Amino acid sequence: MDFTFTEEQQAAVEAAKAVFAGVAPDGVPSPALTPGAVADDFDRALWAKLADADLLSLLLEPKYGGAGLDAIALCLVLRESAKVLARVPLLESTAAAMAIQAHGSEELKAALLERAGRGETVLTVAANGRTGHDPAELAVAARHESDGTWVLDGVQTAVPWAYNADFVLVPAHAPAAGRTVLALVPRLHEGAVLAEQISTTGERLGELSLDSVRLPARDVLDADGAWEWLRALLATGTCALALGLGEGVLGMTSEYTGKREQFGFPIATFQAVAVQAADRYIDLRAMEATLWQAAWRVGSGTGTGAGAGAGAGAALPLAGDVAVAKIWASEGVRRVVQTAQHLHGGFGADVEYPLHRYHAWAKQLELSLGPAAAHEEALGDLLATHALG
Repeated sequence: MDFTFTEEQQAAVEAAKAVFAGVAPDGVPSPALTPGAVADDFDRALWAKLADADLLSLLLEPKYGGAGLDAIALCLVLRESAKVLARVPLLESTAAAMAIQAHGSEELKAALLERAGRGETVLTVAANGRTGHDPAELAVAARHESDGTWVLDGVQTAVPWAYNADFVLVPAHAPAAGRTVLALVPRLHEGAVLAEQISTTGERLGELSLDSVRLPARDVLDADGAWEWLRALLATGTCALALGLGEGVLGMTSEYTGKREQFGFPIATFQAVAVQAADRYIDLRAMEATLWQAAWRVGSGTGTGAGAGAGAGAALPLAGDVAVAKIWASEGVRRVVQTAQHLHGGFGADVEYPLHRYHAWAKQLELSLGPAAAHEEALGDLLATHALG
């Protein structure tokens, strides 16, 4: 495998670093200090800077004002965003825009994509199902009426940025079609009701209830495999966030242990400390390798919007590479922040120090990714049904 990034991808990283350099992690609203939601909105000022740097349109085609890059470029930018706990819907809005670009009608693409790339229209995705443990595509039912409209009924929980996005892309099972469709539901729409939920990070989520919500055909993406590819992109992007957060935390820990002295020596020189830090470094490198493999697989299907099959000559479907990345990211980010907390001692729990914020964000990412054991089981099923070699 060759993980060398292209000049365009490296340029995206440099642009992201320049934008996120102005974000202070210790200024990010803390769930330990704020009752209820930490804020009513995401960081709009940062969102505007991302738009000005063309980082919201990276994956869009040039005709929609984008750079035409792939999932790897998005993951590189997400990695940088997580290092500073950037409070923006970069993953969700970009992923939804990509699904629309791949499967939407020309009318829908013309109406939304350029505005999304400029940050004027914000998109999000409902990907957690009814409870957070059931398949998202089964939480909402879609019925195609004779006049061409679609009718949606069901509930999606923990929708990120639901109160601030203009549209929510909702997976829904269409029994008559025998597949999952993606419905673009306006935040303010008859039959669509939001109930506030609070995440582990203190961010405001929304439980989205749909009661006979009617949508025109142009607002429903009914291509086969669209949801499977979008789900893989969201999972891979979340792995990128976990990697960036872990790298940020390990960097903080290295700096702290290099300055903190006991018995006249920096504690970083103690074997017990060095071994623990080395183990977490190995976790991060494994997270990185599996992330880029999954991101490459997702990106190889971006052109057609499919990408759910084996593709690219691989022995396993895309879901296999995503499962491996999720296994390492879910467990790795937890181990990194736990070790960081241990090596910082009581100082790590000080609410005037940013580590406790990273801990809360890491837990939210771990919960979003799901338990490693479940992904190991899914990977085992894939290995049992797909011959290797």
